[in-house]
Amino acid sequence: MQKLVDADFLALPLTATADAALAAGKNGGASHVDVRIERIRTGYLQLRDAKPETQQDDTTCGVGVRVIVDGTWGFASSPEISPTIAAKLAQTAIAMAKMSRPLSTEEVSLAAEPIYSNRTWVSEYELDPFLVSDDEKISRLGDLSQKLLASKNVSHVNANSMFVKEQKFFADSHGTSTTQQRVRIQSEFDAVNVGAHGFESMRTLAQPAGYGWEWMRDDIYNWGAEIDELPSLLGEKVMAPSVVAGKYDLLIHPSNLWLTIHESIGHATELDRAIGYEANYAGTSFATPDNLNKLKYGSPLMNVTGDRNTPHGLSTVGFDDEGVEAQQWNIIKDGTLVGYQLDRRIASRVGQTRSNGCAFADSPAHVPIQRMPNVSLQPDPNGPDLEGLISEIEDGILIKGDNSWSIDMQRYNFQFTGQQFHRIKSGKIVGQLKDVAYQATTTQFWAAMRRVGGPSTYVLGGANNCGKGQPGQAAPVSHGCPAAIFTQINVLNTVAEAGA
Repeated sequence: MQKLVDADFLALPLTATADAALAAGKNGGASHVDVRIERIRTGYLQLRDAKPETQQDDTTCGVGVRVIVDGTWGFASSPEISPTIAAKLAQTAIAMAKMSRPLSTEEVSLAAEPIYSNRTWVSEYELDPFLVSDDEKISRLGDLSQKLLASKNVSHVNANSMFVKEQKFFADSHGTSTTQQRVRIQSEFDAVNVGAHGFESMRTLAQPAGYGWEWMRDDIYNWGAEIDELPSLLGEKVMAPSVVAGKYDLLIHPSNLWLTIHESIGHATELDRAIGYEANYAGTSFATPDNLNKLKYGSPLMNVTGDRNTPHGLSTVGFDDEGVEAQQWNIIKDGTLVGYQLDRRIASRVGQTRSNGCAFADSPAHVPIQRMPNVSLQPDPNGPDLEGLISEIEDGILIKGDNSWSIDMQRYNFQFTGQQFHRIKSGKIVGQLKDVAYQATTTQFWAAMRRVGGPSTYVLGGANNCGKGQPGQAAPVSHGCPAAIFTQINVLNTVAEAGA
């Protein structure tokens, strides 16, 4: 059954507040006005050795008004939601735009978008985590922690779960009005082994996802199987030899590859970044617009899409924060760069007829900026399963789980580590390694992708805290991908490198 937007959010003076801001903005000479009324509730629960340690429940609420006056942005916000306040915000935003006009280096215009009147969208979830009792949440995290602690290989367990409900009402001066509600969750268990060797740890591979509390059920994600296996994997890691640096064929699992996609493709194909708008803070991109339809990003097996409508995606919405309907498009096709991520301003700036819906603000106090959609590497429809991929490798390493990473400001030179490193010899896993990091340039790495797994290997990964902008904003984003084989990638020994 499709969820509805919470009645208490709908009971707020949404339409009246928006109408007051729109009227004041138009009367003040703005050529464009948009209003966002938001309520974002974030819960967090942390257990240490199956005992509650930290609990938080925070709500951010307010209204933000954005205008364009004489080709210049203006913005103002308040935590108070009322027609009177909204009208004053519009007047303040107009004053800000007029004050900023002498400093503007370009005239802002927005790509056209159809009008969507009184549209409602709710993400796909079953159990609102804020309606699940604290006792039930603590019990679930505690029971799984106790299973880990029962093993002699596990000295301590850190468990946590974060869950968010985001509600937005949007209206603009051209007639669009949308109401949206989405829920997301992220839960992790980190098992630690302490002994004469020092300590080692291993974390669950479960990714954040656009689900409710049902994510913690074994029929949605198989927590039981992963928790049962984790202690033996950790024990094996403790005894594993350190990797010998060199070139290896790498079989990279989606639980690790999603982060490589995020850093080397996701950020690199943000068009505002590629044309210099983020140079002062987050950097630029090697994938500049003159490379469109020319740059060989990687192997012909490489097909990457952007979207804001994948079920359970962290960046999935019905409409973005400029009233653009969710879409899917190609970013890389058969290994060639063919598309970028756009908001309405950037789309107009580069002569595109329409945005692909990548505007997002993480609170009513922040202005929407161009943010990452779900960026995903597509599987081979006829590709092998994970066991089939392993069988194809003569001498290599299977990498699972994300950990530390580093990439330069143009998203070109990078290094990634992981959670699990399984040695592959003659098509079989023969044990674990540790202290592994892989290093490459973006185009070298993706050109080395010689095999892409089938749909059975595809997993939707991601993060809730992608950072960008000044002042900084955090955005949730998913990256789906299959397991894939990369030929002769440079592998470093992290201990040797640290001591060098």
